[in-house]
Amino acid sequence: MKLGLLTAPFEDATLNEVAAWSGANGFSALEIACWPDTGGEKRRYAGTSHINVDGLTLAHASEIKGMLTEKSIEISALGYYPNPLHADRDCREQVITHLKKVITAASAMGVQVVNTFIGGNRKLTVDENWLRAQEIFAPIVAHARDLGVALSFENCPMLFSNDEWPGGHNIAYSPKIWRRIFEEWGDAVGMNFDPSHLIWQMIDQTRFIEEFGNKFAHVHAKDLMIDRDGLYNNGILSAGMGWQVPRLCGLGEVDWSGFFSGLKLAGYDGAVIIEHEDRLFEGSDTKLKQGFCLARDFLRPYIN
Repeated sequence: MKLGLLTAPFEDATLNEVAAWSGANGFSALEIACWPDTGGEKRRYAGTSHINVDGLTLAHASEIKGMLTEKSIEISALGYYPNPLHADRDCREQVITHLKKVITAASAMGVQVVNTFIGGNRKLTVDENWLRAQEIFAPIVAHARDLGVALSFENCPMLFSNDEWPGGHNIAYSPKIWRRIFEEWGDAVGMNFDPSHLIWQMIDQTRFIEEFGNKFAHVHAKDLMIDRDGLYNNGILSAGMGWQVPRLCGLGEVDWSGFFSGLKLAGYDGAVIIEHEDRLFEGSDTKLKQGFCLARDFLRPYIN
């Protein structure tokens, strides 16, 4: 396994700068954020464009890979996490168009995985959203398959704020839906597994990895702390709002020993990518890097 990081929090740094710092500080892989270079969706740790995939040439793709190789960095995946099932048609079409460009760029760079969300219309049921997903994603999955790229969906409900209530912005979170996904598209898609999302859903980590571990195309390392006072005040039906707190690895309730044991038993030997969403280490470039280094030091004994 290799230890790396998702570049999204470094929104004001170039990819060269991120890679140089990462390589010099014990990281050997990057998941590169690829939101549209012209702007668009902006939310916490989203909207960063470290590769402009719009019209990426083979020559430029080769230059990027060469620069990373010089710094002993490999690309674990290209990452773009929008909402392809958005209720607004224009927004949805813009998202899908860009997602296809990210897939094309991955192929040009020899990157096997593109991480994204299936998405969801928060006002529809999961079953209603699934019917839409089957139709909307059929050509996207085919595009990725034709180019030899695996679409990898993250297992996050995207239910953190009032504008995502009541149904969330991503339906690919429960075992029930994951079975449907793999029955529909088989090996053409994979899971970008983040253990923190199991904590607040009360989904058993060991059982989940046993069932789906052979489908993990990519892995995130993020922790989660349950604010017990927040849970008491808001109740579990608040779906995490007010009581689930993203943390860097080792500062929350993920069973990391079980996590790595499960990955090894499942045969996963890819990169483990630290995803930084911890507010304790925000506010400056120094604090951001301190957070990544803290997670690095916690995870390093598990990586070989």
